[in-house]
Amino acid sequence: MQSCDIDTHQVNIVLTTDEEIRDLNFRFRKIDAATNVLSFPFEEPDDSSVHLFSQKELGDIVISFDRAVQESQTYNQPLQQRLNWLIVHGLLHLIGYDHERSEKDAEIMLKKEHDLLNEYKNQRSVLMPHLAVNVDHVATIREARGINEPDPVTAAAICELAGAQGIVVHLREDRRHIQDRDVKILRETVKTKLNLEMGAAQEIIEFALDLKPDMVTLVPEKRKELTTEGGLNIVSQKKKIARTIGKMTKANIPVSLFIDPDLKQIKAAADVGATFVEIHTGAYADATNESLQFDEFELIRTAAEEAHLLGLRVNAGHGLGYTNTAAIAAIDPIEELSIGHAIISRSVFSGLEQAVRDMCEIVESGSFY
Repeated sequence: MQSCDIDTHQVNIVLTTDEEIRDLNFRFRKIDAATNVLSFPFEEPDDSSVHLFSQKELGDIVISFDRAVQESQTYNQPLQQRLNWLIVHGLLHLIGYDHERSEKDAEIMLKKEHDLLNEYKNQRSVLMPHLAVNVDHVATIREARGINEPDPVTAAAICELAGAQGIVVHLREDRRHIQDRDVKILRETVKTKLNLEMGAAQEIIEFALDLKPDMVTLVPEKRKELTTEGGLNIVSQKKKIARTIGKMTKANIPVSLFIDPDLKQIKAAADVGATFVEIHTGAYADATNESLQFDEFELIRTAAEEAHLLGLRVNAGHGLGYTNTAAIAAIDPIEELSIGHAIISRSVFSGLEQAVRDMCEIVESGSFY
């Protein structure tokens, strides 16, 4: 609106159905068909008192949500991207652009749409999430031989030098990869932010309270799992998680809860006093076709937006790699992506520094457009 010099105006955006927008088309345009978007400019009343209000009405943009969903699937676009385009398209109609007048007008309107969407993209890039690298699998390789290399502490330093804005380690009860020694040294050497993933076992809680990492992420933990298999079920253990958060809060340690993109779990995270949620992206990463991946993406996007509305800060991670991270990085509320296995795997071939730089570029430029 500011780019169009109409930031003193108000626009009403209405999401409706195909049936209702078809009715509007027939009533106002004599067209018996549904369309994706309609614009209705505000007609000023005769009452001169309307000019006393600082906020002026520009008009209404009515969008068929049914059609937006259908088109997003047809064009293989995230729904948010399609809605952004429809809003911009409707807004331009409100201020006088009309692609139906002539081919010249259509070209002018199309260029303006692209300009506004690109400007939005560039403004969002300032707020794009950053990359936190999980170095657990460096320790996994070390523990496979029971020796002292490769060292996850050294790996963390390389990751930071390559552009990572955080280091993540998971100290498990069985100490299968990361060891107490690793975490203690990392607390002294990490220059960005140290995120300690942990279960809510008493021993680990006491370790964290003594260590005072920059933040902790509570995760579910099963001894037989190869990696974390899903999010915390906060709903079923509110009191236990709330007690753990209370202890961390007294020690000035922010707490994130690793949860599935489930609105009940999002609400429960807010109820127990978490500062962050980290949305589990595993189902999205494991999706076997585009349709399933799109459905999982929408669950993540909806969960992130709901968490943000509830006052939670939002991170995401699990299973993300070089081919599926960009779309997640473009979800507005997400501040940080935690990625480990994909980076360590690529580093075997490209070197760790380059693997981190490549992922940083994806995260920082991630976009729907």
